[in-house]
Amino acid sequence: MIAVDHVGIAVPDLDAAVTWYAEHLGMVETHREVNEDQGVHEAMLALPAAGDDSTALQLLAPLNAASTIAKFLDRNGPGMQQLAYRVTDVEAVSAYLRDRGLRLLFDKPGNGTAGSRVNFVHPKDAGGVLIELVEPAANPTH
Repeated sequence: MIAVDHVGIAVPDLDAAVTWYAEHLGMVETHREVNEDQGVHEAMLALPAAGDDSTALQLLAPLNAASTIAKFLDRNGPGMQQLAYRVTDVEAVSAYLRDRGLRLLFDKPGNGTAGSRVNFVHPKDAGGVLIELVEPAANPTH
């Protein structure tokens, strides 16, 4: 693992959350997209003076009531949903963790933000925290 890539926050209203983080914490939106595979509308935010490889904040709003984020919001309300680590090879890290008895949510990496490849460690195997493994695309846009 290279670094903490981002912290994911579940929110019911993406635009309102982006505005709050901009007005109160001075964060700027660096990327926005809809991820149909994960059922989310998401925005990546950063602090203005942060470098390209700095840890980002990811805001996640549900696309529909059946999405994982909608279910998370129903159970927990808004708040931290995941901690994501940047990796160079998501398949190798996934295999390494499986060999040590950890459960991952996908058999093969899924589609993540800005063309990244992702997998997740089950929270029951990680102290209650959903851990995301992120292999960035060759030219990430966040």
